[in-house]
Amino acid sequence: MTSTMRSRQSARRLGLVAAFIATGCAKDKENETAAQAKPVVVANTVTASVEPFTRTAKAIGVVVARPGHFAALSAPSPTRVAKIFVAGGQRVGAGMPLVEFDQATFSATASATEAAYSAAQKNYERAQRLANEGILPRKDAETALAELGKTRADAVAAQRAQQLSILRSPINGVVTGMRAVLGAPADAGQVLVEIADPSAFDVLLSLAATDAGAVLPGAKVRLSAGEKTGGEALGEGRVSSVGAALDTVSRAVGIRVTVGSPKRALRLGENVFGDIAISTKNSVVIPVEALVPGEEVGTYKVFVVDAKGTATSRDVKIGGRDESRVEIVDGLKGGEKVVTQGAFGVQDSSKVTKELPVKDSAAAGAKSKEP
Repeated sequence: MTSTMRSRQSARRLGLVAAFIATGCAKDKENETAAQAKPVVVANTVTASVEPFTRTAKAIGVVVARPGHFAALSAPSPTRVAKIFVAGGQRVGAGMPLVEFDQATFSATASATEAAYSAAQKNYERAQRLANEGILPRKDAETALAELGKTRADAVAAQRAQQLSILRSPINGVVTGMRAVLGAPADAGQVLVEIADPSAFDVLLSLAATDAGAVLPGAKVRLSAGEKTGGEALGEGRVSSVGAALDTVSRAVGIRVTVGSPKRALRLGENVFGDIAISTKNSVVIPVEALVPGEEVGTYKVFVVDAKGTATSRDVKIGGRDESRVEIVDGLKGGEKVVTQGAFGVQDSSKVTKELPVKDSAAAGAKSKEP
């Protein structure tokens, strides 16, 4: 009886041990299956580095003439165009004639004012002599003097108008605008000819007031053609001045950039895109392709790969960026490895590798051989 009970207890213990071992094996198999179920993604990785990064402000502008190197010429008074000596795009020198107006009116006016001045001069001399002799009152001599001053001013104005009846270039440059038409009337103040010096072109960028406060004279500016990044490179320039007032129309601040040696000739009125250097400091930097848009608009994340090759998503805060790099302000440290090319195909807890596993490679090869 006793031996039978002992045998039953031993059998029961052996059954419990066997069940426990079976349960453990089942859990191991489940863990192994779960590990094998993690997706494997082929992607490139790079180590986040700490290096100098220059923050920039992006702005759109236009090529303008430097003050003192641009001229806009018009007729001195209403007249008619008699001769045109140059055409648009032609290079001219200082003092070279550009447009001649009808000379008859200017010559007649100059002659009339000169005669009036001569008569007023003689009348004043006579009145002054008679006043000194007591024949005429002193008041008449003073009136003659006032008339003499008026006729002299008229004569000087007429002579100046006669000189301006032939428009001459005040600077060395190129004719950038020719609106004069032979035989057509010309009004005073109507711009007929524009001259600019191509060697003295600047770039005037427009920047929001909040960004303009960080721009300092002397800052480097990378320039490219067009209204967005990626255009034809035009070279580098330096900020020569920062506007002290907002433009009344655009509500932007003007940033004037001096271009020392452009890669090609700049064209007056050409649109230009500029990257203005604001500050440089050591920051955590990664390639732009490592960024993945977050769930909310304007947020970003990266996939950090640990020593076992497992990728984990992490929210990051970005600072400045350029064509190929982006500055990470928060969420990532230097030396951590992140996914670059292929980041959009990575999921949380994915295994990241640069090559497909052997089984996947064989399956892919077999699939490619199917008709």
